[in-house]
Amino acid sequence: MEARYFGPLNTVSGVPIKEGLQPVPEPSAEEIARLAASEIPSGADPFTLFEAWFGEAKDAELNDPNAMALATAATDGAPSVRMVLLKGHGPEGFTFYTNAQSRKGKEIRANMQASLLFHWKSLRRQIRIEGALKEVSAEMADAYFHSRAFVSQVGSAASDQSRPLDDRQTYLNRIEQLEEACKEAGEVPRPPHWTGFTLTPVRMEFWLDRANRLHDRREFTRGFAGDAWQDTLLYP
Repeated sequence: MEARYFGPLNTVSGVPIKEGLQPVPEPSAEEIARLAASEIPSGADPFTLFEAWFGEAKDAELNDPNAMALATAATDGAPSVRMVLLKGHGPEGFTFYTNAQSRKGKEIRANMQASLLFHWKSLRRQIRIEGALKEVSAEMADAYFHSRAFVSQVGSAASDQSRPLDDRQTYLNRIEQLEEACKEAGEVPRPPHWTGFTLTPVRMEFWLDRANRLHDRREFTRGFAGDAWQDTLLYP
């Protein structure tokens, strides 16, 4: 049986960099067929596919399967990225909450476009999502803010997120004062700058790890919300 080598090659000589590595046996017809087939179905509804993958992630990931990277850009095009938590999703889009006076909040207000990335290492999968943002209603923001634990409401309301802090004790003092003022009511008034945004996708890419970096990628695109989705495989 002919042996095949999938390791790194010397770019000059074209021979393996390391000596003594075992060659990879020629794959069977079944393995070839499996590698040739995409495991990400064409014609699928990407929201339904997201729901299936997200459901598996909730069972497999030890911490925060709803964690996602949120990338925004300033008006000069300079990008920034941070991790946030997904707090709602469906055909309308993907919703998260934040302090709109933070760096990301200011960038969002100036440029209502963003991208998201979910990476589930235990499943060796990732999903990239791009689209326009829309601020949630005050009623939605109120409902989510007051669904949080009282101490979390206090911590959020007391924070001048992303702005300079002279000493952590300053922040702790503000928390103590706000907690004392609001403990009888059992909830904190939502600051008007604490809000949420929903990203309505026009592009969703599903990525699945495959052996020897022969990864499986399928991209779903549409022109506007409500349009039919088109999809294509992408080279890994």
